[in-house]
Amino acid sequence: MKSMNLLDELQFRDQNPYAEPLLVTETGRILRFTLRPGQEIREHSAPKSPFYAVVLKGHGVFAGGDGEARRFGPHTLLVFDPGENHMIRAEDEELVFVGFLHGVEETRAGKVGGKLAGQDS
Repeated sequence: MKSMNLLDELQFRDQNPYAEPLLVTETGRILRFTLRPGQEIREHSAPKSPFYAVVLKGHGVFAGGDGEARRFGPHTLLVFDPGENHMIRAEDEELVFVGFLHGVEETRAGKVGGKLAGQDS
């Protein structure tokens, strides 16, 4: 088993949001996103995987395929379908959320890693 506190050792970037790989395997990815106030992840999609996001800290504006921007905060689960466009913007506080992708075909065999990868099972 691998474990970590998702709010420990947060890293932020001054210019852009930061997506820190926590675990990358041949079947999926877990990423921790940190955004400073006002930072934004532009509209994009994960073409071949659903994207699940869990907000851990702060509040942000999230928009999905319908384009409707809505505010969400801690303990919220957001589910985006494969190929669904989505965007995220931090409001006036730091925003931290974890994103999960699975069945990501682009992950090449042997290209694994992330913060949790070195822990013994």
